[in-house]
Amino acid sequence: MKHKDVQMRRKDREIQDKSAIHEILQKADTCRIALNTGEAPYIVPLNYGFVFDDAFVLYFHCANEGRKLELIDKDGSAGFEIDTEHELVTAEDCCGWGMRYSSIIGAGVIERVKDAAEKKLGLDLLMRHYGFAGDTAYPDAMLNQTTVLRMCVNQMSAKRRG
Repeated sequence: MKHKDVQMRRKDREIQDKSAIHEILQKADTCRIALNTGEAPYIVPLNYGFVFDDAFVLYFHCANEGRKLELIDKDGSAGFEIDTEHELVTAEDCCGWGMRYSSIIGAGVIERVKDAAEKKLGLDLLMRHYGFAGDTAYPDAMLNQTTVLRMCVNQMSAKRRG
């Protein structure tokens, strides 16, 4: 499914250029996902890999059990946030202070990857995102104790200040 852009209040900060969004995805090192507990959002930072072509898909990895997986199994809808290029801007006047940044926010459906080939793809994307260029031969023991998650993003917006 193609993602749809979210309406943004500050149009002067909106990023629509696909290559600029791809650059943010490449530079950032953490994706925070927000899951529904029924009482309050549960937010967790994760390492990620991604596909950003016609579709926007995020891949994550984790252990085979835990609160995150319980919440995903119960309700696969999730929000996410990625940010990078942080720089504090100071000024003589307190109202002149601010922050430079680039960010992407959005939402989608997150689920466990069951297919072995896609599980390996997700791990390969994670490894490439963090700079690994070698052979990705994963031992069966490691694959068996690792869950790979796929988030199909169905809405997003990106912005930059500074």
